[in-house]
Amino acid sequence: MALRKASAYSKKPVVPFTRISKQKGKAYIKTVPPQNIVKFTMGSEQLYRAGKFPHELTLVADETAQIRHNALEACRQYINKRLDTDLAGQYLFRVVPFPHHVQRENKMLTGAGADRMQSGMQLSFGKPMGKAAIVKKGTRVFFFAVPNEKAISIIRDVLSKVKPKLPCRTKVLYQVKKSVLLRIPAAQTA
Repeated sequence: MALRKASAYSKKPVVPFTRISKQKGKAYIKTVPPQNIVKFTMGSEQLYRAGKFPHELTLVADETAQIRHNALEACRQYINKRLDTDLAGQYLFRVVPFPHHVQRENKMLTGAGADRMQSGMQLSFGKPMGKAAIVKKGTRVFFFAVPNEKAISIIRDVLSKVKPKLPCRTKVLYQVKKSVLLRIPAAQTA
Protein backbone atom coordinates (compact mmCIF):
# COMPACT_ATOMS: atom_id res chain seq x y z
CA MET A 1 0.00 0.00 0.00
CA ALA A 2 1.44 3.35 -1.02
CA LEU A 3 1.49 6.23 1.44
CA ARG A 4 -0.12 9.53 0.69
CA LYS A 5 2.39 12.30 0.28
CA ALA A 6 3.33 14.04 3.50
CA SER A 7 1.87 17.40 2.43
CA ALA A 8 -1.59 15.86 2.85
CA TYR A 9 -0.96 15.89 6.61
CA SER A 10 2.14 17.84 7.62
CA LYS A 11 0.88 21.43 7.79
CA LYS A 12 -2.79 20.66 8.46
CA PRO A 13 -4.32 21.40 11.87
CA VAL A 14 -4.73 18.36 14.08
CA VAL A 15 -8.15 16.74 13.84
CA PRO A 16 -9.90 15.77 17.10
CA PHE A 17 -11.35 12.41 18.11
CA THR A 18 -8.21 10.45 17.32
CA ARG A 19 -8.21 8.65 20.60
CA ILE A 20 -8.55 5.17 21.97
CA SER A 21 -11.00 4.60 24.79
CA LYS A 22 -12.19 1.61 26.76
CA GLN A 23 -15.76 2.86 26.33
CA LYS A 24 -17.07 1.70 22.97
CA GLY A 25 -18.96 4.92 22.24
CA LYS A 26 -15.81 7.02 22.63
CA ALA A 27 -13.39 4.62 20.92
CA TYR A 28 -13.17 6.25 17.52
CA ILE A 29 -9.93 4.49 16.54
CA LYS A 30 -10.22 0.72 16.59
CA THR A 31 -6.58 -0.19 15.90
CA VAL A 32 -3.40 1.83 16.34
CA PRO A 33 -0.66 1.39 13.74
CA PRO A 34 2.59 -0.06 15.16
CA GLN A 35 5.45 2.23 16.14
CA ASN A 36 8.07 2.58 13.38
CA ILE A 37 10.79 4.13 15.53
CA VAL A 38 12.88 1.32 16.97
CA LYS A 39 15.15 3.25 19.36
CA PHE A 40 14.91 6.75 20.77
CA THR A 41 18.38 6.97 22.40
CA MET A 42 21.61 5.91 20.69
CA GLY A 43 25.27 6.30 21.51
CA SER A 44 26.90 6.36 24.93
CA GLU A 45 24.55 7.49 27.70
CA GLN A 46 27.18 6.74 30.41
CA LEU A 47 29.80 9.05 28.88
CA TYR A 48 27.20 11.81 28.60
CA ARG A 49 26.23 11.47 32.27
CA ALA A 50 29.92 11.49 33.22
CA GLY A 51 30.29 14.89 31.51
CA LYS A 52 32.52 13.74 28.64
CA PHE A 53 30.33 15.37 25.97
CA PRO A 54 30.34 19.14 26.64
CA HIS A 55 29.12 20.21 23.18
CA GLU A 56 25.36 19.94 22.62
CA LEU A 57 23.47 20.45 19.36
CA THR A 58 19.70 20.46 19.06
CA LEU A 59 17.62 20.39 15.88
CA VAL A 60 14.55 22.55 16.59
CA ALA A 61 11.36 22.89 14.56
CA ASP A 62 10.85 26.42 13.25
CA GLU A 63 7.12 25.98 12.54
CA THR A 64 4.19 23.86 13.67
CA ALA A 65 3.86 20.58 11.77
CA GLN A 66 3.13 16.88 11.98
CA ILE A 67 6.21 14.70 11.44
CA ARG A 68 5.34 11.16 10.43
CA HIS A 69 6.94 8.28 12.29
CA ASN A 70 8.41 6.85 9.08
CA ALA A 71 10.16 10.19 8.37
CA LEU A 72 11.61 10.24 11.89
CA GLU A 73 12.77 6.64 11.51
CA ALA A 74 14.40 7.33 8.13
CA CYS A 75 16.29 10.27 9.66
CA ARG A 76 17.24 8.23 12.72
CA GLN A 77 18.67 5.38 10.65
CA TYR A 78 20.75 7.67 8.44
CA ILE A 79 22.08 9.75 11.34
CA ASN A 80 22.92 6.75 13.51
CA LYS A 81 24.72 4.96 10.66
CA ARG A 82 26.84 8.02 9.84
CA LEU A 83 27.67 8.74 13.48
CA ASP A 84 28.57 5.11 14.15
CA THR A 85 31.10 5.12 11.32
CA ASP A 86 32.51 8.63 11.86
CA LEU A 87 32.43 8.95 15.67
CA ALA A 88 32.28 5.29 16.85
CA GLY A 89 30.57 5.54 20.22
CA GLN A 90 31.77 9.08 21.03
CA TYR A 91 28.33 10.66 20.86
CA LEU A 92 24.83 10.70 22.29
CA PHE A 93 21.88 10.97 19.91
CA ARG A 94 18.20 11.20 20.90
CA VAL A 95 14.97 11.36 18.94
CA VAL A 96 12.91 13.66 21.15
CA PRO A 97 9.27 13.72 19.91
CA PHE A 98 7.10 10.63 20.35
CA PRO A 99 4.63 9.93 17.52
CA HIS A 100 1.28 9.54 19.26
CA HIS A 101 -1.17 11.19 16.85
CA VAL A 102 -2.98 8.63 14.68
CA GLN A 103 -3.42 9.76 11.08
CA ARG A 104 -6.42 8.55 9.09
CA GLU A 105 -7.37 8.19 5.47
CA ASN A 106 -10.82 7.97 3.90
CA LYS A 107 -9.97 5.75 0.95
CA MET A 108 -11.74 6.65 -2.26
CA LEU A 109 -11.89 4.33 -5.25
CA THR A 110 -11.71 5.55 -8.81
CA GLY A 111 -12.50 3.90 -12.10
CA ALA A 112 -15.33 1.76 -13.41
CA GLY A 113 -17.60 0.24 -10.78
CA ALA A 114 -16.22 2.35 -7.95
CA ASP A 115 -19.54 4.07 -7.34
CA ARG A 116 -21.06 0.88 -5.93
CA MET A 117 -18.35 0.41 -3.31
CA GLN A 118 -18.05 3.88 -1.80
CA SER A 119 -20.07 5.69 0.81
CA GLY A 120 -18.73 9.14 -0.11
CA MET A 121 -18.75 11.48 2.87
CA GLN A 122 -21.04 9.26 4.93
CA LEU A 123 -18.97 7.60 7.69
CA SER A 124 -15.96 9.53 6.45
CA PHE A 125 -13.90 9.28 9.65
CA GLY A 126 -11.27 7.16 7.85
CA LYS A 127 -9.06 4.23 8.74
CA PRO A 128 -5.78 4.57 10.64
CA MET A 129 -2.84 4.60 8.27
CA GLY A 130 0.06 5.93 10.34
CA LYS A 131 1.24 7.91 13.33
CA ALA A 132 2.77 11.35 13.62
CA ALA A 133 4.50 13.52 16.19
CA ILE A 134 2.95 16.96 16.57
CA VAL A 135 5.73 19.54 16.87
CA LYS A 136 5.18 23.21 17.57
CA LYS A 137 7.56 26.05 16.88
CA GLY A 138 10.59 25.69 19.16
CA THR A 139 10.08 21.96 19.84
CA ARG A 140 13.24 19.84 19.91
CA VAL A 141 13.35 17.14 17.23
CA PHE A 142 16.87 15.67 17.58
CA PHE A 143 19.43 16.11 20.36
CA PHE A 144 23.18 15.45 20.06
CA ALA A 145 26.03 15.57 22.57
CA VAL A 146 29.63 15.24 21.34
CA PRO A 147 33.16 15.68 22.78
CA ASN A 148 34.87 18.12 20.35
CA GLU A 149 34.58 20.62 17.48
CA LYS A 150 35.41 18.02 14.81
CA ALA A 151 32.34 16.03 15.84
CA ILE A 152 30.23 19.20 15.63
CA SER A 153 31.18 19.67 11.97
CA ILE A 154 30.29 16.02 11.26
CA ILE A 155 26.86 16.45 12.87
CA ARG A 156 26.17 19.69 10.99
CA ASP A 157 27.00 17.87 7.73
CA VAL A 158 24.69 14.98 8.65
CA LEU A 159 21.87 17.38 9.55
CA SER A 160 22.19 19.16 6.20
CA LYS A 161 21.47 15.80 4.52
CA VAL A 162 18.55 14.99 6.86
CA LYS A 163 16.66 18.31 6.81
CA PRO A 164 14.93 17.64 3.44
CA LYS A 165 13.33 14.50 4.92
CA LEU A 166 11.45 16.60 7.50
CA PRO A 167 8.22 18.43 6.57
CA CYS A 168 8.99 21.64 8.48
CA ARG A 169 11.66 24.31 8.56
CA THR A 170 14.28 23.62 11.21
CA LYS A 171 17.29 25.28 12.79
CA VAL A 172 20.28 23.99 14.75
CA LEU A 173 21.00 25.34 18.24
CA TYR A 174 24.46 24.92 19.75
CA GLN A 175 25.58 25.25 23.34
CA VAL A 176 28.49 24.24 25.56
CA LYS A 177 27.78 22.88 29.03
CA LYS A 178 28.86 25.52 31.54
CA SER A 179 29.54 22.98 34.29
CA VAL A 180 32.33 21.45 32.20
CA LEU A 181 33.90 24.84 31.45
CA LEU A 182 33.77 26.01 35.07
CA ARG A 183 35.35 22.85 36.50
CA ILE A 184 38.74 23.89 37.95
CA PRO A 185 41.28 21.27 39.04
CA ALA A 186 41.80 21.03 42.83
CA ALA A 187 45.50 22.00 42.61
CA GLN A 188 44.69 25.47 41.20
CA THR A 189 42.11 26.38 43.87
CA ALA A 190 44.59 26.41 46.76
